[in-house]
Amino acid sequence: MEKIEIANVPTKVEKVDFFNKHLNKSVFIKRDDQTGMGSSGNKIRKLEYLLADAKNRKCDYLITCGGIQSNHARATAVLAAKYQMKSLLILKESEVNRTEGNLFLTKLVGATIKVASEDEYQDLTPMIAKLTKDLTNSGHTPYVIPMGGSNGIGALGYVEAFNEILHQEQELGIVFDTIVVTNGSGGTYAGLLYGNKESNQNKTIIGMSVLNQREQAVHDLLHILEDMDQYRDHHLRFSAEEINIIDRYIGLGYGKSQLDELRFIEKFAQEEGIILDPVYTGKAMYGLYNELKNGKLQGSQNILFIHTGGIFGWTDEKINMLYGAI
Repeated sequence: MEKIEIANVPTKVEKVDFFNKHLNKSVFIKRDDQTGMGSSGNKIRKLEYLLADAKNRKCDYLITCGGIQSNHARATAVLAAKYQMKSLLILKESEVNRTEGNLFLTKLVGATIKVASEDEYQDLTPMIAKLTKDLTNSGHTPYVIPMGGSNGIGALGYVEAFNEILHQEQELGIVFDTIVVTNGSGGTYAGLLYGNKESNQNKTIIGMSVLNQREQAVHDLLHILEDMDQYRDHHLRFSAEEINIIDRYIGLGYGKSQLDELRFIEKFAQEEGIILDPVYTGKAMYGLYNELKNGKLQGSQNILFIHTGGIFGWTDEKINMLYGAI
């Protein structure tokens, strides 16, 4: 499967002293927050493959969806602008619709935004079909990208990232027995799990869910993994038992923060100099810390945490929760 090379890779792997200091645990972090293109994080690895497919199909309009502060939607809009394409973003309505963070950046790069109600967002198929038809009738060739870029094509970006990790293990002289990543729409986790099995590794791949309970997350991941198979030579099959999703740290729900989560992110930033976001990586790292603190993951000796980016999730609402109005 072709891709357009955009990301600054390989991304660095760094030791996280925070875990050694507080828990006497060996944890490393892979800085996929530094992939470039407007701080697009993990999204850019998936979009490299999706954009190549869109270009091969002679498409000129990218359609995708997400929350009102979607990192993926913003990354899609930025890449569309770079490659002289148009973007149409279907964003789920929110109680807080300030033009800030990702929403501001999507407007800055010229994306067309369609806000969907809570009910409409439950099944976007009719809306996407109508928008696609309207664009086609206007002489455009649209390409639809699912939420998070999480399908069989997008997930290939993290099969490649897994192989990148294997090379870095050789360079660093270390073997990571456990890889931890946030899990939302599923493409990043699916790619890592597929890469693990395809290369005959036996690593534990843990997804810290920030969106769905385990049952729904596993269902979605099995669908992505099945979709991936058509683009690979090994034709792998996966069972629910092979998928390791921890859903104890969703907290108040997707995109909603609790003060203890934000305080943890603050403490981590002040001691490690690495900024996590409150929607994805902050919850996932908070989850990893508490799992280790509570005696879980006993078999994990060298853990690699994937920093997937998301810094623009620090909206005024989150900042005010932590510090009050500044």
